[in-house]
Amino acid sequence: MQKSQKIAQCFSPAAFIHDTEENYQAIETLIREQEIGGLTFFHSRHSAAANFEKRAEVLDVSGTFEKMIGLINRYQAISKIPLLISIDGEYGLAMRIEKTPQYPFAITLGALKKDAEKWVEEVGYRMGLDMKQSGIHLNLAPCADVNTNPNNPVIGYRSFGDNAEKVAKLSFAAYLGMKKAGIGACLKHFPGHGDTETDSHLGLPILHKSKTQLQAEELLPFQYGIDRGVEMIMVGHLAVPALTGGKEIPASISRELITDLLKGEMGFNGLVISDALNMKAVAKHFPEPGILEWEAFHAGNDILCFSDHVKEGIEKISQNASEEEVDAVFEKIMDLKKRLGVMDFKPIQVPSFDWESHSQLQIELAENYVSVISGEINPSELKALAKVGKLGYREYFTSQKSLFASQLAISDYNWGNSEKGIIAVFVPSHKPLNQFGMDPETLADIKKLAKSKPCILVHFGNPLALKHLGKMEDFEAVICAFQGFEEVQRVVENRLHSE
Repeated sequence: MQKSQKIAQCFSPAAFIHDTEENYQAIETLIREQEIGGLTFFHSRHSAAANFEKRAEVLDVSGTFEKMIGLINRYQAISKIPLLISIDGEYGLAMRIEKTPQYPFAITLGALKKDAEKWVEEVGYRMGLDMKQSGIHLNLAPCADVNTNPNNPVIGYRSFGDNAEKVAKLSFAAYLGMKKAGIGACLKHFPGHGDTETDSHLGLPILHKSKTQLQAEELLPFQYGIDRGVEMIMVGHLAVPALTGGKEIPASISRELITDLLKGEMGFNGLVISDALNMKAVAKHFPEPGILEWEAFHAGNDILCFSDHVKEGIEKISQNASEEEVDAVFEKIMDLKKRLGVMDFKPIQVPSFDWESHSQLQIELAENYVSVISGEINPSELKALAKVGKLGYREYFTSQKSLFASQLAISDYNWGNSEKGIIAVFVPSHKPLNQFGMDPETLADIKKLAKSKPCILVHFGNPLALKHLGKMEDFEAVICAFQGFEEVQRVVENRLHSE
């Protein structure tokens, strides 16, 4: 193989499921002419990167899953060397694809009270099986970021928590589960994106901590994984001056961070994958196409994710990298492809999911993480009040009455006549922007109700949003349910009736 063909195996540009035929053909051209090594699938151009969660609000699309399977078969059919297919599915295929199994967020799994590592590994395994049967070889997850900054705009719900040791154990458990399912996984975003306040999709976060502090917190989960044989790590677009001689350079293009620290000092000998190279934290600094790709390769990245300049990137790397460097990376990628069964590609059929088993898993998980975090619940009192129409109910941020409302079987929703109230909040967004999508007027109404009579708050959503709902002591009790899944609603209803 020629040098340029080996370099091309490093590239995994974005493939959009909902796109134009012209764009599908452009991907085919990359496969035929540049002989790229892989593709990273996203829902659509509108939903990629920072905007993915808006897709439900702005896009009217159908058949996403079937389209992806069709595209995988189409693209694989024309590739000389089978493509490594990856997806960024931290909570399952559902992060990118409608009507596929969704699993709890990492922050939710971080709240598991019993056998957390065992359950997180099981979630990783189930997630991995979903992907494996869908033609995907690599999940760009889990996050090993320690979310110590509650104002973090980009990690938050994606982290297993703010305790470094817990994050280390649970992120590794998730990794193991996916590996057990036969797909690849990676710890991200090295050297740790948890204590930042800038979204790296939009700008460059800078982490001002000493190396000692970083080793005790940010770096700890990565070292934990490295010591236990983790085979892939994704490097984030954040600057850590203490590790780069005072320079505010993105980790993803820092040779000091990747080659010297990660591979040298920390002993990582697996594959390094870059975070998306189209992200503004790095992309805006390299107007000349191909230079960013060379910088990322030179820093020590083996797989270049979401490059917008594949042809120019291959050319620049070919001009600047030695044969030995290129061969070393090429061999690592081909070895990964063999391990993950990429080389044995056969056209895939659209698989079906075991929804009953998935629902049962959701119930078992919810029973483990749903928590009364303030006050106490008296189920017999609630039943007695409901019988005589004295238990009020209010629900917020739902377009129609939830399953939870009907499960509670409260005969009278008249808040004015009730002696006690239940306030159910279905948090609209899992990201902190605009108070997690909760409007100020409604929040004011919730706080007012809490002071009008004894109330139980049931919080279906990101626990980081609780701070916007007033003081916890203003409620008689607070139940944190973490997710709005129907199975979770049933578990909460059981708690209210039998706690």
